[in-house]
Amino acid sequence: MSKKIYLDNMPLEDARGKWFAAIAHIMDKGSLVEDIMAEEALHRVTAEAVNAKISSPFYHSSAMDGYAVNYIDTFGATESAPILLQLGKKAACIDTGDPMPQGTNAVIKVEDANIVSEKGEDRIELISPVTPWQNVRVIGEDIVVTDLILPENTVVRPVDLSAMLAGGIKRIKVRKRATVNIIPTGDEIVDYKKEMLKEGEIIDTNTWMLDGYIKEDLAIAVRGQIVPDDKERLRFALGSALRSSDIVLIIAGSSAGSEDYTADVIRDMGEVIVHGVGIRPGKPVVLGIVDEKPVIGIPGYPVSAFLAYKLFVRPILQEYYLDGAKEPEIIEARLSRQLASPIGMEEFVRVKLGNVADKIIATPVTRGAGVIMSLVRADGLLRIPERSEGYGAGTDVCIELIRSRKDIKNTIVGIGSHDNSLDLMANYLKRRYPELSLSSAHTGSMGGIMAIKKGEAHIAGTHLLDEASGEYNVPFIREHLSSIRLRLYNLVYREQGLIVKKGNPKNIKGIEDLIRDDVTFVNRQSGSGTRLLTDKSINDIKLDSTAISGYDRVEFTHMSVASAVRGGIADAGMGIYAASVALDLDFIPVARERYDIIIPQEHESSDKIMAFLDIMINDEAFRSAVEELGGYDTSDMGRVMYEQ
Repeated sequence: MSKKIYLDNMPLEDARGKWFAAIAHIMDKGSLVEDIMAEEALHRVTAEAVNAKISSPFYHSSAMDGYAVNYIDTFGATESAPILLQLGKKAACIDTGDPMPQGTNAVIKVEDANIVSEKGEDRIELISPVTPWQNVRVIGEDIVVTDLILPENTVVRPVDLSAMLAGGIKRIKVRKRATVNIIPTGDEIVDYKKEMLKEGEIIDTNTWMLDGYIKEDLAIAVRGQIVPDDKERLRFALGSALRSSDIVLIIAGSSAGSEDYTADVIRDMGEVIVHGVGIRPGKPVVLGIVDEKPVIGIPGYPVSAFLAYKLFVRPILQEYYLDGAKEPEIIEARLSRQLASPIGMEEFVRVKLGNVADKIIATPVTRGAGVIMSLVRADGLLRIPERSEGYGAGTDVCIELIRSRKDIKNTIVGIGSHDNSLDLMANYLKRRYPELSLSSAHTGSMGGIMAIKKGEAHIAGTHLLDEASGEYNVPFIREHLSSIRLRLYNLVYREQGLIVKKGNPKNIKGIEDLIRDDVTFVNRQSGSGTRLLTDKSINDIKLDSTAISGYDRVEFTHMSVASAVRGGIADAGMGIYAASVALDLDFIPVARERYDIIIPQEHESSDKIMAFLDIMINDEAFRSAVEELGGYDTSDMGRVMYEQ
C-alpha cells in the first residue's frame, strides 16, 4: 500500500460536522451509565433524576436547646401573670436535634425560660406564649419523600451529595467516566525525568498537558509509554490501548512525513474520517474510528495539540460523558494592533486581555505552534475566519475566554518596550497581590506611546532618545501625548550594547564590525527604542545598514535577541546587559539609557496601579532583585521624571 503524502484542508466547521456525525453513530448515551454508591458520586454526572426516598428530617425534632412543651399550655403567659410548667410533666428538657416527646409541639429556647424551684420540684417560668411548632424542625422541613433532589445531567457538588444522603439515597446512576489513553510517539521524544538531554531530543510535555485537560473534564487519563517511529509498534500500542479505554489520543506522527504513521495505522485498523483541517495551528489532525471508538491523531506542536483537544476531543467528553456540550464564553474586545492572517486557513491567535478605561483590550502574543508560553500567557483566543486577511488595529473582535473575567479585570495592561525588570515586576506583583497580574506586550517604545494615546494600556515602557535635545522620552510624550494628563516614572537606567557569543569568537569590537562579511546580526522591530539606538549608532559612523547581514531579521524582546545569538542564528544583536548575563553571553557596551514608565493619571488611583507603584517605589527587595540582573542602576526608581 503506497503511503498517502498529502493532507486534506477541510474547513473547520465541515470537519467538525463530519467528525461528530461519525461519532454519533458509534456512541450510545444509554450504555454510558453505571450504578455507584452515593458516597462516590462527587463530581459525577447524574444519568437519571434523583428523588428522595425518605423525608429530612424524618421525625419532628428540636431546632434549639430548651424545653419541649404543648403550645396550648403556654396560653395567657405574660410578664405580670407568668405561667409555671412542671419539668417532667408539662415540659421536658431537650437538645438540638432530639426527637420531640409525645404530646409536645413547640420548644422554648433555654434562654427564654427561668427555672423556679419550689417544694423540691423544678418548674419553668414563662412570660409569653409560644406558637404551634415554634423552634421545631418538622418532618420534611428540608426534604419531603419523593422530592426531586437533582435532575438528570447534573454534576454532583459537595452540597448535592449531602442532600442525597439526607434524602436516603444509597446508590445513584451516573454517566460513565471516559477513559482516555494517551500514546506519545517519536524517536526524538524523551521523558522529562531524563537527566542528560542530547541535541535532537524533545521532552514529552504534551502527554502531561493532555492528561491535565482530560482530568479537568472529569475523565480518566492513562499515559502510555513513548512509542518510537515504528509502524508495527504503533499498531500494537493502539490495539492495546483500545482494549482498556474509550478514546485514544496518539500524539505526533499525524502529518505526512516519511515517519508519520498515525493516519496509516488508523486507516489500516479502522477508518480515517478526516485527515487535515484548515486551521492554524493544528492542520495535521487525524480524526478516526477504530473498533467503534474515537481515535484522534494529535499534532506534535503543543499549541496544535491544545487546539486539537479543544476542538475535537473535549466536545465528545462533554456531550456523551458529562452534562452536554458547552458554548465557550465570548467577550468583545478591541484589538491593540494590526493582525494579518493568510487566506484559506482559520487561525486561532492567542491574546492577552485587560480592562482599560472600561474597554477590553486584546493584545496578540506569539503565534508559533510550538510556543507553549503563548498559551501560558494568553487570556483568550481570537478566531480569524479562513476568508479573512486579518484585522486592523482598533477593530472590535470577539474573544473566546480561556481565563476568567475576574483575572482580566485584575490585569495591568502594559504595552511598549520590553525590559527584563518587568518580568520581575510581574512576579513581585503576584507575590504581594495574588489577585493581580501584569500583562506585558512588547511592541516597542513608540508602540507603547501610541497605545497610551488610544487609551489601550494602563502603562507603557519607553526609552526613546531624542537626538536633537539628548533627552529621553519627554520630547516624544510632548509630541504625541500632549492632551493626556500623565506622569513619567523612572524604572531603571540600563546598559545597552552588542550581545555576542561567549568568548566573542568573531572578535567583534563595536558597531563598525557589523558590516563584516563573516558577521550576522539580529535586529529589533521598528519603533522600539533599541532599534532607534541601533540606527543612531549606525548613522553616527556613517555605515550602510543594507550592508549588514541580518539587519532585516527582527526579534521583539531582548531575551529573544540573546537567544538568537546563543543559538547561533546571529553573531551579534543589540540588547541590554541583563539579557547577556541571563544566557551567559558576552557584552560590548554601546550606551547607557533611561528606561521609564508612562502612567496616565486617570489610572493612578486604581488598585492595580497603586500596587504597581507601591512595589516600584517602596519594595527594596524588588530593587535589589533588579540590580542582581546586571547592568541596571535603580537610583531613580520610582521618581517622577515628568508630568503634564
